[in-house]
Amino acid sequence: MNHTPHLTEQPISLPDHPAHPLRRAEDRPPPRATVTLVVPARNEARNIPWVFEQIPDCVDEVILVDGDSADATVHMATRCLPTVRPVAQSGPGKGNALRTGFLSATGDYIVMMDADGSMLPGEIPHYLHFLDNGFDFVKGSRFIAGGGSLDITRIRRLGNRMLLTAVNHLYDAQLTDLCYGFCAFRRDFLADLDLHSSGFEIETEMIAHALRSGLRIAEVPSLELPRRSGRSNLHAISDGRRVLRTLLSERPGSRSAPTGRSSP
Repeated sequence: MNHTPHLTEQPISLPDHPAHPLRRAEDRPPPRATVTLVVPARNEARNIPWVFEQIPDCVDEVILVDGDSADATVHMATRCLPTVRPVAQSGPGKGNALRTGFLSATGDYIVMMDADGSMLPGEIPHYLHFLDNGFDFVKGSRFIAGGGSLDITRIRRLGNRMLLTAVNHLYDAQLTDLCYGFCAFRRDFLADLDLHSSGFEIETEMIAHALRSGLRIAEVPSLELPRRSGRSNLHAISDGRRVLRTLLSERPGSRSAPTGRSSP
């Protein structure tokens, strides 16, 4: 059974013995895990400055995966963050963009977030905290204490709840959110995630494969904001159907569900 921890306030108690032995002054601290942020974008030139100016210092590498933008998305990204690494996605769809970015990442941890301003880069350290403390896959949740959404519609909320119920039933899990693309994971587990989806359903595929592979999963509260500018490429009904088809094809015991480890 998968137990999904949430961020909660717990009383602090001091152990009888220090968790880490005292170090000498000349000892070096253990190396910090490096972090790659993957940002898929298509015609997001107006939103990129707001997003990039809030990326915390704990991020070592930023990869902008451009979906053949017709505006100045790439130019704006490089102007706001000269160290950004633009990468052209190899095919259409958000899933393809994310897979392209993941394969280009060099960090120990990979964080994925949208370029439309609906996700707060300042939340990234919360995700890294759980990766630093033994978890393999960390996902944002809008429906636990501290989280929320200023953008979700009634139809999207209902669809998310129905699909989430199916995932929890199929995988004996206790997740609180499903169709939300703010996630982080250890790059070592990219092959275990075994991603193939090309559209928005990749977010569900990631979670299903993480559950199936037995990865240690944590949820952290996240606040979803309205898109700052432009129109979303998400279509609630058609994309919801694709998510459902993904769940049915990936369910335990399904003939199409992968059974072995393969490269993405």
